[in-house]
Amino acid sequence: MTVFDELKARGLLAQLTDEEEIKELINNGKATFYIGFDPTADSLHVGHFMALCLMKRLQMAGNRPIALIGGGTGMIGDPSGRSDLRSMMTTEMIDHNCECFRRQMSRFIEFGDSQEDGNQGSSKALMVNNADWLRDLNYIEFIRDIGVHFSVNRMLTAECYRQRMEKGLSFLEFNYMIMQSYDFLKLYENYGCNMQFGGDDQWSNMLGGTELIRRKLGKDAYAMTITLLLNSEGKKMGKTQKGAVWLDPNKTSPFEFYQYWRNVSDADVLKCLRMLTFLPIEQIDEMDRWEGSQLNQAKEILAFELTKMVHGEEEAQKAQESARALFSGGAGSGADMPASQLTESDFQDGAIDILGILVKSGLTASRSEARRAVEQGGVTVDDEKIGDIKTQYRPEQLAGDGIVVRRGKKNYRRVTMG
Repeated sequence: MTVFDELKARGLLAQLTDEEEIKELINNGKATFYIGFDPTADSLHVGHFMALCLMKRLQMAGNRPIALIGGGTGMIGDPSGRSDLRSMMTTEMIDHNCECFRRQMSRFIEFGDSQEDGNQGSSKALMVNNADWLRDLNYIEFIRDIGVHFSVNRMLTAECYRQRMEKGLSFLEFNYMIMQSYDFLKLYENYGCNMQFGGDDQWSNMLGGTELIRRKLGKDAYAMTITLLLNSEGKKMGKTQKGAVWLDPNKTSPFEFYQYWRNVSDADVLKCLRMLTFLPIEQIDEMDRWEGSQLNQAKEILAFELTKMVHGEEEAQKAQESARALFSGGAGSGADMPASQLTESDFQDGAIDILGILVKSGLTASRSEARRAVEQGGVTVDDEKIGDIKTQYRPEQLAGDGIVVRRGKKNYRRVTMG
């Protein structure tokens, strides 16, 4: 199976400018392609997984990835898929985030030692920052040389702009398509980049780049979008403004990362296995016949494979053992699960009630929410359901391994004494 056929079999392909040319390039290791990353945080998250896995697959086939960090465009923000204006970032914040991205990406792709390495016909990846050509750009020259190639009427038909116009599209954001297209042109000129990949919501911006290269240089360049990673409800996985699942273990622990994938819905598990793991497609196809408890096994496989990819096999093994211990009632061996520590000041008259534990551990936001959770039968301690809101615990009960407090099926903490 060629790399193109595998991308298609895994359901990764969405829109392509020229299927036959793209197939020829990537199957024969002739593509120098880029994917853009907005440095809006100091860690990548689950929403970036599709891009990282695609870069890895194509590099394995001999193609050269360029990770383009939006140090310049990040100061504006891409309006695609958003209904609000992105917060402004300082240069220092963006530069710090770029460094964090490179460390995390290195788990997926192999970077060259320098930019020169990338120009020797090898498949070693480059990391390039568009701040190099955008931050000191002369506006008059830019509008004269680049803006003349863009039709405002045509730009306004792009889905990303039409969505934002309902609430008001700033001229700042309106420039984004032109700037992203200019990125493609500069990468083509500087590194021979002949292809851009991105999420399906980037299609209009990517077409702008291929057209700009054709108009300015008389050369052909190509674009391909990959299927967005959506859950069965049509929402982006891991790309919410609250509760994002990060690749940084300090933001999302390996155990929490594992549990995120272990808890995907039955309808999503096989799709995630196809799109995100490197298991043979034939092995995943066999799982199509799995039902009931077998789907839980598929979820374990998914969670383990992705945790191993991001955090290493040792951390994946620890997370799996902790999760199995938790769900089998073995509270003593699940030491890697999220934990909260109480201090003497949290106890009144030498005890703390279950409502206080739920609030202090972060499982509920308030005592009233904690009360409702207990009264509705959704709280257990060491796998024993708590029905009395006055249930109390003393410091000695939280010594050592402490207690495992669970709210609902997926939210739990090990609560110990600090």
